[in-house]
Amino acid sequence: MTPEQTAEAAKAAVNKLGGAFGTCPKTLRRARELGLTGWAFHVAGRGGALGDVRSDTVAAALGFIAPEAVHDGWESARRVARPDQIAGYSLDECCRWGREKLGDMPRLARFVDLMERVVLAADSAGLPLFAAWRAMPVPDDEPGSRAAVLLHLLREHRGGAHLVAVRCSGLTPLEAIIASPDGEAGAIAYGWQPPYPVLAPLVRRRVWAEALTDRMAGQGYRALSVDERTELVGLLKSAVATVREPTGEFPAVTG
Repeated sequence: MTPEQTAEAAKAAVNKLGGAFGTCPKTLRRARELGLTGWAFHVAGRGGALGDVRSDTVAAALGFIAPEAVHDGWESARRVARPDQIAGYSLDECCRWGREKLGDMPRLARFVDLMERVVLAADSAGLPLFAAWRAMPVPDDEPGSRAAVLLHLLREHRGGAHLVAVRCSGLTPLEAIIASPDGEAGAIAYGWQPPYPVLAPLVRRRVWAEALTDRMAGQGYRALSVDERTELVGLLKSAVATVREPTGEFPAVTG
């Protein structure tokens, strides 16, 4: 299994589990306790790792969310707390979710070891959100917590790589969403307003962007041997089975 093939094989589990904590009912309750909507917590929880920057800077890093929707969530959150504080709260919820959902996973220590090697080897050039999140100190060293944080980092790395790949393919973020499996529903979920672009001319470029995403996201997997890559893909499938219950997620436009 090549690094690119590993990235493609890991995609579904990474996208599913890496952001599952964000739509967990307990996370949304924490947001309400802080005086935030779930949307504001999502935007500032992710973008807050960049610090107290302008909303257009956050929109550029998030990429697939409409700038107006980013602005609304970001400014609403900033009225409650500093963005870096909200990112810290989000990280706490990620750790809590990992303890609860992955703490009893078989071979958890091995799972953490393999993912950590990939995350540390991943090149962050051109991926500011991934770099910012990787630099954040993890408040909980429990294996389930570490696993959840590493899954989130793998998701941010792939999402950042996909954004770069989409732009290299000549697509806009909105065009990439329309050409994704979620289509217009994904565009609506991420705050984009109609009229939407026509699908047919976008499909070939989307396929090319997916292949480039696998190549970029696969870079970190070079830290593992061929057997270890296969092992990690198997452990990712085990993690999905361990969680069991359906995991909420934002539309999978992260490639």
